[in-house]
Amino acid sequence: MLYNFLVPLADQIGAFNIFRYITFRAGGAIITALFISFIVGPWLISWLKKKQKSGQPIRKDGPPGHLDNKKGTPTMGGLIILIALVVSTILWSDLTNFYIWSILFVTACFGLTGVVDDFLKIKKSSSVGLSGKTKFLVEIIISLIAILWILHFQDYTNNNVNTSLSFPFIKNLLIDLGWFFIPFSILVIVGSSNSVNLTDGLDGLAIVPIMIAFSCFAVISYLVGNALFSNYLNIIHIAGAGELTIFCGALVGAGLGFLWYNAPPAMVFMGDTGSLPVGAALGLISVITKHELVLVIIGGLFVLETISVIGQVVSFKLTGKRIFTMAPLHHHYEQKGWKEQTIVIRFWIIATILGLIGLATLKLR
Repeated sequence: MLYNFLVPLADQIGAFNIFRYITFRAGGAIITALFISFIVGPWLISWLKKKQKSGQPIRKDGPPGHLDNKKGTPTMGGLIILIALVVSTILWSDLTNFYIWSILFVTACFGLTGVVDDFLKIKKSSSVGLSGKTKFLVEIIISLIAILWILHFQDYTNNNVNTSLSFPFIKNLLIDLGWFFIPFSILVIVGSSNSVNLTDGLDGLAIVPIMIAFSCFAVISYLVGNALFSNYLNIIHIAGAGELTIFCGALVGAGLGFLWYNAPPAMVFMGDTGSLPVGAALGLISVITKHELVLVIIGGLFVLETISVIGQVVSFKLTGKRIFTMAPLHHHYEQKGWKEQTIVIRFWIIATILGLIGLATLKLR
């Protein structure tokens, strides 16, 4: 918004030229989102406590300590992230960029799905809200609309890469997926959304890896959207994708603000209200920037959590035996006797290492 209002006046007021720089606006988005989180957070948490008298329903089959330690903590704290993220993005981004509107569309729709899911959990006093089939169907439809929209409007420097898949560590290797690109992209978005959701099981566990992942994709978006840098690094140049750096910055700022209230012991839980839209946005950015496979590396922690759940279910159905004492993976280590803070910090370290490896793929080709 500021870009659209102030840049046209740059010829009269030279200082407004600074709004042309994505890096400046990304920094502004971080600070703005952080500031909004600090303002909205206390009021929203107080309101959620009044509306949710018993707090988030705790899984009865989860770790025993959760029933005592986390009982009464309100959920839907993801609203703090969403409010700060959307307001900051609209304020600092170029509103003529359709990538911004596509990412806001996905974020808002997945966020609304999460709100409904969390609301039903509270209403039914159950850890189950929307049915799995209903939730997946809604997520698939939202993702399909977003992908078709992007394929229709996108304008790459090389028009032959619209439906192509690029590979990390390998130069000039592009595989055109054709129409299979659509279900593949849906899988990336829906898979990313639910992987983040599975990771959000301990105080502060998910939000820091989320910020790390979005920090990495802020760099990737900026480089991919810059013709000079993308040519130097031998990565696909996607005109307009650099504007997603603003969105990524806003999410990092919103995440920092949310962490203030979600740090152990948490004052509020993110809930599906936050984890579903944030994960979906991460998946969509990887699709737009043609770094879907790099997302598997940067978001490796989310992948591990998901694999632990899938492996647990498959193993139990086939053999009647469990691979882990409890899934997702962080609960396995809880059952092994690790303290919650130890698990959280060690998982943060893993996420940081994976993020650095993911960024290294930009140069190691």
